[in-house]
Amino acid sequence: MKNVLCTENLTKTYQLDDDIITAVDGVSLSVNPGEFIGLVGPSGSGKTSLLAMIAGLLSPNWGKIILAGEPLSEMSESHRTKFRREKIGFTFQTNNLVNFLNVKENVELMLRLNGRLDAAGRARATELLERLGLGERLHNLPSQLSGGQRQRVAIARSLIHDPELVLADEPTASLDTTLAFQVVETFSQLIHEQNRVGIMVTHDLRMCRYTDRVFQLVDGKLARVITSADEIQQLANTDH
Repeated sequence: MKNVLCTENLTKTYQLDDDIITAVDGVSLSVNPGEFIGLVGPSGSGKTSLLAMIAGLLSPNWGKIILAGEPLSEMSESHRTKFRREKIGFTFQTNNLVNFLNVKENVELMLRLNGRLDAAGRARATELLERLGLGERLHNLPSQLSGGQRQRVAIARSLIHDPELVLADEPTASLDTTLAFQVVETFSQLIHEQNRVGIMVTHDLRMCRYTDRVFQLVDGKLARVITSADEIQQLANTDH
């Protein structure tokens, strides 16, 4: 199976006064199509910096990022911006929906930005929102939705343009437990059904039960990769 995402010896450092802080320290990993990955670790372990580099939002000091066969880490800024818009989807804790656009328009926005908003794209947006249980909310504004509904809109927006990679940064931090499980379970199902690569940063280990593998970062290093379903379930249960 061909990897969609590979990193090689990925390293990010920061200058703090006279000290060099290593946020990400030589991380090499690979993820296949249809895999949903949990990225966990204590505060300050490098999760956010690693995700930002994989997203093309932050440049590494050393190492490579290969996404869909393209060297993301070697692209010019303009090429990387275009590539990111076309190949990567994002879901964040703050869902960043456009307040004056309704649900369907928020999802269609990614197609509009990529010049792909046509009849087929509009139909796909409706179908995806219905799949997420939002068929009756297509014309509602974000302010008229619950937190869980807004997150589901954000999930639809992250998937609408057929990205190779979908990244979720603490997508459940503002949700109660029931809604958090619903959102992550739905997200996981869509990643598997659409054969995407999904990576979720989470501090809530319970959410790992929906992932295929878990990458644990400690002090910027990839300390452990958990692949066993039983071990993943044990990890998820430790947060009870």
